Amino acid sequence: MNGPVRVVCFDWGGVIVRICRAWEEGCARAGLEVRESDLAEEHVALRQSASDAYQVGAIDCDEFCRRLARSTDSAYTPEEVRLIHDVWLIEEFAGVSDLVDDLNSLDRVTTGLMSNTNAAHWALHVPNGKHEAVFPTIGRLVHKVASHAVGVAKPDEAIYRAFERCCGESGDSILFFDDLEANIETARSIRWRAELIDATGHPAEEMRRHLCAHGVL
Repeated sequence: MNGPVRVVCFDWGGVIVRICRAWEEGCARAGLEVRESDLAEEHVALRQSASDAYQVGAIDCDEFCRRLARSTDSAYTPEEVRLIHDVWLIEEFAGVSDLVDDLNSLDRVTTGLMSNTNAAHWALHVPNGKHEAVFPTIGRLVHKVASHAVGVAKPDEAIYRAFERCCGESGDSILFFDDLEANIETARSIRWRAELIDATGHPAEEMRRHLCAHGVL
């Protein structure tokens, strides 16, 4: 590492906001029983294909729900899949909002976000005139790159390059936090500083320790 950190970049799900980690958890939060048995290989492939297409903006939410319902061999209706989808994001992790405010108060760094997400979830961080943002913290991040908006998703290097263009920095001037090893590996392969965050622990505390170690706080 040759220079100072100039941009602190966060993932969203698993780093800023707690999310469901399994289909069963989503069903429980939506008030639905778990009906599907072991999925056939073609249904697993259909589910992955639908998720991949949705997070790069190739299909809308209605089509995603239809495809996911088919991937369960119709154990769930598209309407029930939408219920699960709508409760998948749970809450912001304790302390993350304060951490972002602390970083934004520093003149020497700026903040950002690079997330694999979708249009419906993305809208939840924006006030819509009828109610306040459900998850407001990322609204205070300066540079934001969302997979559905740029048409590419992590761990594809292209989305990292999109973030570099967005923030005007590259290499070890960027410190990135993510909860998936594959995403961390790509970041490190292009010389970003990157730290893996435990989504089942206390992300804000963990990130503060990393920020101190990297000389940011």
